[in-house]
Formats: sequence, structure tokens, C-alpha cells
Amino acid sequence: MGDLIIQLSGTAEGARLASILALSAAFLHAVFGALQKGRHDPWISRAAIDLSYGLMALPVALFLVPWPDPALWPVLLGAMIIHIAYKVAQALTYQRGAYTVVYPVVRGTAPLFAVLAAMLVFDERFNTVQWLGLGLLVGSIFGLAVNSLRKLQVGRDTLVPALAWAVATGAMVALYTTYDAWGIRQAADPFTFLAWFFVLDAIFMPLWMARSLIRLPRDQIGPLALRGGIGALVAFASFGSIMLATRLDEVGRAAVLRETSTVFAALVGWVILGEKVGARRAVLMTLIAAGAVIVEFAA
Repeated sequence: MGDLIIQLSGTAEGARLASILALSAAFLHAVFGALQKGRHDPWISRAAIDLSYGLMALPVALFLVPWPDPALWPVLLGAMIIHIAYKVAQALTYQRGAYTVVYPVVRGTAPLFAVLAAMLVFDERFNTVQWLGLGLLVGSIFGLAVNSLRKLQVGRDTLVPALAWAVATGAMVALYTTYDAWGIRQAADPFTFLAWFFVLDAIFMPLWMARSLIRLPRDQIGPLALRGGIGALVAFASFGSIMLATRLDEVGRAAVLRETSTVFAALVGWVILGEKVGARRAVLMTLIAAGAVIVEFAA
């Protein structure tokens, strides 16, 4: 399978598959976010998900994929450090600002930074029409934040630091997207990188939330374990899809398509969580999708 991914890289078939994978990652990312909502604290849910995917990935890493070359271990360690920094920045963002305001800022900042980083690292170039599409997508995502800000009643006193942390988190998303896209290229088999990434990435959050996990009432352990197991499977598919997309085709295009997750998140919230969308949000979601389509087909 790893050999097939490498063979398709840079081909027209690979580009089409990358687009499908990036859109799949966008949808699954929205589902992943929804799984962190519910009766448990989002960070306890995230710890359960991380622990689950670490335990699931360990036998795959040990027995089913080629062993990493010695030079790959520092690359994996770097990915682990960057993702820890991202998770901390994300936690600080959500502690200080309303989710509906700061989440679009994170997701709107990320593709812009990712495209700029891909220019530097992979020498990728957007044409004029693609930049216009990116501007439409990013501006519409920020529009979702402004729309939510208009209705914000509490938390305005921490809004400035929350937005600053949101931009920083968006930068971290772009950093890990670019770094991981580079890192997966350093592995002889892309699935070796993915398997060991999940093993190493599973360490931090369960340790950080260990006290909260230990103090959970016994009747909550089963539902949390189920949520963790389902979330782990979604995480495998979501992160694996976007990483393989960046291995097959341009990093910038994959990063832009992934940010249609804001559209899928709204749809998941509407259909599954019973949240209202509203006409203004519906228009902005349409413009986000239009921006992604322009970036994809103007290449």
C-alpha cells in the first residue's frame, strides 16, 4: 500500500485521490470535533481518544509496518513536540474565548499560513485565481467568527487574548501540517510514519489529564471508553487522509480543502446536535465551499 502511494505521488490520479482524501479529512475532522462535545469535558474526551488511538496503533507500529530508519526518529520526535504545542495553544484559546468565535479564527488562519509555508518548504505556487479563492475561503471563515461575535454576551473581557491565541493556534496548525507533510516524505513507507506518529502523539494528553481521568465516576468510564474508541477510528481516518493527501499532491491545496471542515462542522451541528444554522451562516458556508472549489479547479 505504501508503495502504491509513492507511485501515485505527483500524478494526475494521485492529485484526484488527494482531493478526495482531503475532503474526507474535512468531514471527519468535523465529526471528530463533535465527538469531543457531550457529557464529558472536551479535554477528558480528547485524552480518552488519544489513549485509544495510541493503544490501537501500537501493535500496527510494532508488527505490521516496516521499522523506522534511525533518521526518522528525530523527525517523529519533532512532530510530537509540535503537536503538543498545538494542543496547549488550542486549550488556552478555548479557555479564553467562545468556541463559535475563536474556532473560525483558528481554521481561517491555518490555510493561509499553510499555503505560505508550503511556498517556502515545497516551492509550491498558487496562481492569481487560486489566491482569490483562498481569500474568499479565509474571509468567509472569518465572517463566521464576526457573525458569532455579534451575538456574544459573555467573555468579551478576554476576547483580545483569546483571538491572539486563536491566531497562534492557526499558525501551529499550519506548522504541523507542513512539518508532517515533510516528515511523511522522509519515511520509506508513509504508513510507518503514520503508525508511529499515533503512538507518540497519544502520550501527552492522557498524562496531562491523568488526575481527571482517575477521578471519573465508575458509571462514566464505559461511555467515555466507547467515545474514545470511536474517536480513535475517526482520528485514524481523518489525520491519515490529510497526511496521505499531502504526500500525493500539493500541501497547500490539501490544507485549503481540509478547512471546508467548518462547513461540515456546521452541518453536523445542525443535523446531529440540533444547532441552528441561520441564513447568514448558510451564505458564509456556501462561500467557504466556493473558495475551496476555486482553489481546487483553478490549478
